[in-house]
Amino acid sequence: MTIVADAYRFVVGVDTHARTHSYGVISTATGAVVAQITLPTTITGITRALAWITHHTGDQSVVISAEGTGSYGAGLARAASAAGYRVVEAPTPSVARIRGTGKTDPADAILAARTTAAQPLTALRDRRADGDRAAVQALLTRRDQLTTARTATLNALLALLRVHDLGIDARHGLSRATIRQIAAWRARHEPDHMATIRTLAIDYAREIGTIDHQLKTNEKHLRGFVTRHVPELLTLFGVGIINAAIIYTVWSHPGRIRTAAAFAAIAGTSPIPVHSGNTHAHRLNRGGDRRLNRALHSIMISRCRLPETQDYITRRCPDGKNKKRAYRALKTYLARTIWRTLNQAHPAASNTPHNQPEPMLIAA
Repeated sequence: MTIVADAYRFVVGVDTHARTHSYGVISTATGAVVAQITLPTTITGITRALAWITHHTGDQSVVISAEGTGSYGAGLARAASAAGYRVVEAPTPSVARIRGTGKTDPADAILAARTTAAQPLTALRDRRADGDRAAVQALLTRRDQLTTARTATLNALLALLRVHDLGIDARHGLSRATIRQIAAWRARHEPDHMATIRTLAIDYAREIGTIDHQLKTNEKHLRGFVTRHVPELLTLFGVGIINAAIIYTVWSHPGRIRTAAAFAAIAGTSPIPVHSGNTHAHRLNRGGDRRLNRALHSIMISRCRLPETQDYITRRCPDGKNKKRAYRALKTYLARTIWRTLNQAHPAASNTPHNQPEPMLIAA
């Protein structure tokens, strides 16, 4: 098994924050600290950092291990990748730190470098926080905000209509047509308190209409990214634009998730054995990316309408019990199918990130 120290001469650890980044360079040959520095996160600071790295490493075989390459370290990751360096996500500090050693930013930078140096090459995580994937992630975050706001506003409107008699039967919810009807109401000759209640109902209805328009625009933008990058997902039964966008943000690019089992684990659909004594079973996996897990659950529910899926559930549960186990098996199968579909359509050229040369192994 080839580790990072076998393939690179230097590892640069970076502890990222909003205002400053702390850098530490170690030599993989000796494990010694070559240099340390803390610089601001401005463009000038990042430019100085790259020049500093080149000065201390001689622009040789270098890997930069930075914390938060998808957040505080995104700017550094973009600049370093453009300069030709390989940038990877640093291991989680809480896992790598030794108890009783204390915590400082320069120490965390060195810790990131040393932990990365001992990592297998296949375990390096390459997170991309820029490009179309970042735009899709931002659109999905905004969609979650809009959906939450719409639900809260709709609940407020329902409560108003159920408590006060405004001529709308809200016992079974509100249709879009009814919401548009309420938004088109005009002032009436009625007591002041009822006029105030009606005005609030109109405001709620119009706010829901505005959110609905924003959701449609959001889906339109997502459709453009999905059809451009992962159109093959839309050929799978039950996969719509939103779920395809969620899957795309997790899968990211060819080579990031190397096996179908790894994708199932990330999605939280991989079975967890609970074998003990005469018990041989698997329990629900509560880990992984829960938004991706919800997307797979939604797709699975849609697929349950297919005759072949219904036949599988009948064979798996002849007594009509333990359907949840059948559903978990279906979600695992679905995760593996999606991974294979993506990787057949986008084969990975190598195990290293795009635009990065293969590291040259260093002779022992």
